[in-house]
Formats: sequence, C-alpha cells, structure tokens
Amino acid sequence: MRCNRRNGKDRASWTIRFHVPFLLALALSFGVFQAKAVSAAELLMIEQAGCHWCAAWNRDVGVVYDKTAEGKRAPLRRIDLKDDIPDDLAAIRIERFTPSFILVDDGREIGRIRGYPGEDFFWGLLGQMIEKLPGKTSDQENTSS
Repeated sequence: MRCNRRNGKDRASWTIRFHVPFLLALALSFGVFQAKAVSAAELLMIEQAGCHWCAAWNRDVGVVYDKTAEGKRAPLRRIDLKDDIPDDLAAIRIERFTPSFILVDDGREIGRIRGYPGEDFFWGLLGQMIEKLPGKTSDQENTSS
C-alpha cells in the first residue's frame, strides 16, 4: 500500500473536520448539563411595594447579590406578595411577612429567613442554609472561587 502525501492530508483534514466539531459539541453539552445540575437551587425573595425592609435589603445586599458565590449558587428570584404564586412553587408555603427569603432546591424548601436582620446576619444565615444544599460542599465552593 502506498500512502502519498495528498491522501495523508485529505485523511487528516477529514479527521479534523469530523472529530473536532463532534468533541466540541460533546464538551459543550456536558458543560450545559453540569451547569443545570449545579444551579437547581434558587433564593426566593417574597417582597411587596412600600416595604421598608425590602428596600433596605435591596440597598445593602441586592446590588451585589448576583456577583457573590451565594448568588451564583442560588440565583435570586423575586416574588411579589400580591401576585399569584407560580405553579412550580405550589408546595412552598408563602408567608405574608416581607421580606421573606426561602432557599429552594428542585422545588423543595431548604430553609428560610423571615425579615431582614441586617447585612451581617443575612449573609451568615444564608451561608448556613446554603451549606445544607446537596451537591457541592463549602470546601469545594471555596476552592473553586
């Protein structure tokens, strides 16, 4: 069998054209599935217009929440107390007290904070609830940041 240079280039070109997109698609799909599994948790904020403590939370914490490790692990989802409760939260008991923060993972309540106890207390209480989430441990989260 004779292998000339042209056939070698064609074979290599075909291999690259076929395998690289396939491997790239495989890597991207794995990354997408992995991201969905990690971000199943969310922090619900039950709020209402005119709530002084909701405004304080927005001023102290809300402006940075999505940039923090906690915000990435449990993205914020705001729910107005006067609106109908979304169908996917039917199993979660919604209080009449605002603000209320409810950490939910796959539709299951992990914990809640009633009211806004101030920035320092809020972060501490939220950290304790996040430690209860399945999946990553706090050590893994600290090393990945």
